[in-house]
Amino acid sequence: MKLRRVKAGDDLHVELFGSQGWVEVAKCLAQLKQPRPEEAHTLATDIVALLGAPADVRAAILDAAREIDPETAAEGALVIPFEPRSFRDFMLYESHAIAAARGFVRMQMPGAFQVVRAYEALTGRTFPKLKPHELWYRQPIYYMGNHLTFATDGEAIVMPSNTTALDYELELGFVLAQPLRDPSPEMAEAAIGGFVVLNDFSARDVQLAEMASGFGPQKSKHFRSAMSKVVVSSDEILPRWHDLNGFVQLNGVTVAEPSTADTLFGPRSQPVKTRARFAIFVWS
Repeated sequence: MKLRRVKAGDDLHVELFGSQGWVEVAKCLAQLKQPRPEEAHTLATDIVALLGAPADVRAAILDAAREIDPETAAEGALVIPFEPRSFRDFMLYESHAIAAARGFVRMQMPGAFQVVRAYEALTGRTFPKLKPHELWYRQPIYYMGNHLTFATDGEAIVMPSNTTALDYELELGFVLAQPLRDPSPEMAEAAIGGFVVLNDFSARDVQLAEMASGFGPQKSKHFRSAMSKVVVSSDEILPRWHDLNGFVQLNGVTVAEPSTADTLFGPRSQPVKTRARFAIFVWS
């Protein structure tokens, strides 16, 4: 199930992609006897609530969408699919951590980078200080991002005045559709309602000093993040989220082609070997 949110005047409504195109969820619900009107309104306007609805309700809505002419969809502007209540950004890939550290040294510490480059060329091994702290190998590590600064596709991102090294990270966002507290891995997985594409913007020159302080990222990352306008339900992505490929284009030129393979912690939080590149998470 692919979902998006549309604003027409003062009205916000959810649309899903049926067999022929985008249709309003409200029109799908109008063909069903259940749920009750107040519940139907919530499902028709709140993507996270829809992702958390019982499976049979979502299946019925999707079936109804196949019978509705997409030309009846209301006109309006696509907006951010939901406003996150929390944002936790995990680093699950060893190679991403090492590559980011190497990039820091190359850009901000050119003298030290010559030592790193010589060591790696002579030994064929990663410079030890570039590897994550030992705690990273024992438990999932994340930082709490600013959930109030999310943009979506097409919105302008203003470069902060305190940086000359603005960077991006292509990430996969897990959208939680159920509340959680001290869950088991099975409970946590069951709470995943959908997925979005994320972009974690970073001021790398500012981040260097912040990371050296031992307190983690602060102003270097909290100024802006972004998510896709479309949310894909977990049934389409969860079974294969370790086997996805992505790409990044800047001005029409492909500059990166990452994969979700080889996370440090796999399904059910079982440690696996790491090689791949990107970081993951979102929460609503």
